[in-house]
Amino acid sequence: MFKEYGNSREFSFMTDIAVSDKRQKILNEVTSWPGVETRPHKFGGIEFLLGKREIGHLHGDSLLDVPFPRKVKEILVARGEAEEHHVLPGSGWISYHIGSIDEVDHAVELLHRSYEFAIESRMKRTIDSRATLSKEYQNESIYD
Repeated sequence: MFKEYGNSREFSFMTDIAVSDKRQKILNEVTSWPGVETRPHKFGGIEFLLGKREIGHLHGDSLLDVPFPRKVKEILVARGEAEEHHVLPGSGWISYHIGSIDEVDHAVELLHRSYEFAIESRMKRTIDSRATLSKEYQNESIYD
């Protein structure tokens, strides 16, 4: 069975189980951001994407995994805002356990930080590619 969420579908192995309040609150908020889409995550759950870049994924309604640059991950873990990733502790990924509905806002905040890094990276790539094109055009003479 597929359930519709925004611009994509989530596969559910269970048929008539309602999506939890925590999960629904996260889905509603994150899919309201420009360009964010969802799809089933390869290891279960749902992932959030900005274009082809994953900004995080949610396993069930209580485990959130989010990618960050390693330095940012180290700061988040040191501050106690997140934990080392449950499978890939040496990576830039963090895990955050959502125990109650009150912790959803922090989960959304973590996803939004990842979203901002993705937007920043996308803008930097666009600027870099335009600069490269500009240099290529400057090196060509129309009078040859």
